[in-house]
Amino acid sequence: MSLDEEVTLLKSVPLFKGIAPGKLKLLAFISDRVRFSSGEALMEQGAEGDAAFVIIDGTADVVIGGDGDRRVVATLGRNDIVGEIAIIADIPRTATVVARNDIEALMISKANFLKLLREVPEIALEVLRVVGLRLDATLRDMSALRAATKSGG
Repeated sequence: MSLDEEVTLLKSVPLFKGIAPGKLKLLAFISDRVRFSSGEALMEQGAEGDAAFVIIDGTADVVIGGDGDRRVVATLGRNDIVGEIAIIADIPRTATVVARNDIEALMISKANFLKLLREVPEIALEVLRVVGLRLDATLRDMSALRAATKSGG
């Protein structure tokens, strides 16, 4: 795929909407296209956050917990970003992400992702919005679980 085709692809990702074509070209240049087979892990809970991924095609399950108590807490698909929290907060991965089917993704290294956030504030704001929405969903899920536990359901 050519650099111009990569830029066209990136324009369709909500995270990068409104970003100047020159900056998208830079992003395309500093990232790598990667593929994951069905059942393969994009990242493992507890591992170091060394890259973020933008899913270009396919779906993945976000799984938390250990061997005896693993739960799918979300499903990601086309144009979703994953792995950014570990990079931004400089913490271990908060979940395992497993390809539900074959996935094509854009992998952005930690150094390049942080550089991109510093140089393109619009992307930083969009990442914050995505993280905030995930936090809101998590808190709602926890509240519903707590209410169900109290009512015996």
